[in-house]
Amino acid sequence: MTTDAKILSALRAHPDGVSGAQLAEQLAISRAAVWARMDELRQVGFAIEAGPHFGYRLVGEPDALLADDLLARLGETKVVGRDIRVFEETTSTNDVIEKLARDGVKEGVVIFAESQTKGRGRLGRKWLSPVRQGLWFSILLRPELRPQETTQLTVASAIALRRAIKTVTGLTAEIKWPNDLLIGGKKVVGILTELSAEVDRVRHVILGIGVDVNQGVAEFPAELRKLATSLKLAAGGGEISRAELATEILRELDFDYARICGGKFSAVADEWEAGCATIGRNVSVQMGVRFIRGRAESLDDDGALLVRTEHGHLERIIGGDVTLEK
Repeated sequence: MTTDAKILSALRAHPDGVSGAQLAEQLAISRAAVWARMDELRQVGFAIEAGPHFGYRLVGEPDALLADDLLARLGETKVVGRDIRVFEETTSTNDVIEKLARDGVKEGVVIFAESQTKGRGRLGRKWLSPVRQGLWFSILLRPELRPQETTQLTVASAIALRRAIKTVTGLTAEIKWPNDLLIGGKKVVGILTELSAEVDRVRHVILGIGVDVNQGVAEFPAELRKLATSLKLAAGGGEISRAELATEILRELDFDYARICGGKFSAVADEWEAGCATIGRNVSVQMGVRFIRGRAESLDDDGALLVRTEHGHLERIIGGDVTLEK
């Protein structure tokens, strides 16, 4: 954890104030260095009061994602979020992670972007990423899984996001297999899993996530307003702290990644099915030129969707475009 992250962590742990002397001793730096770091934090938007009776205290925060702030909020994690980097703009956070993966960077690194110029979803679809309105981020993972088991990571991500959204906003999202979260039938989260693998071994997985957080109606194109929403709109219009939500999401993702790596997918799958809008519904699935219609029954041990077709056959779906039928 950086010096600034440690300072922000200490300020949050002592809302009534913490002295410069305490911080200097804790961080093994001079009081002058503490003062200089406080000044730098003020310049990036943190409101920090100073006084002889209380020392320093945090009274306001910027509407921005800052790596030191996210690290301070998150604290220690097993894997996800132990390295956080924030870009003001990038093409796609998945592209950045792909380069890091090729360079041999350890798993757990998270890349956030305040905006993306070429954000993408599944099946090559464009993902709109307006500046400082949502969470656009990707995570590098190196799980010891077979390639066909990586669908488990998408399933685990969905329930982690669902819990985090509930904790921060009070909203209950529904999961639509394989990679969407819906509120009121409208999409609010998309998950894109990209993988590099050999026949029997995963080299790395890139978990890309987009969360529509603070957009208003006007910020969605007209053609998407019946299909997509934001957490702000679903919650009734109040601004949501993106930094708080980001931190909670990373914490929950770290927890569920540990469950997957520990061989506990059955528990993850049970939670997923309980929150899934797809199971028990009639669905149509487009897989390239192939089209299937039937009833979604459950997940299998690898996270694939099992669909009972109109002809009574049980089909194992590992990809494709799923539509919930009326």
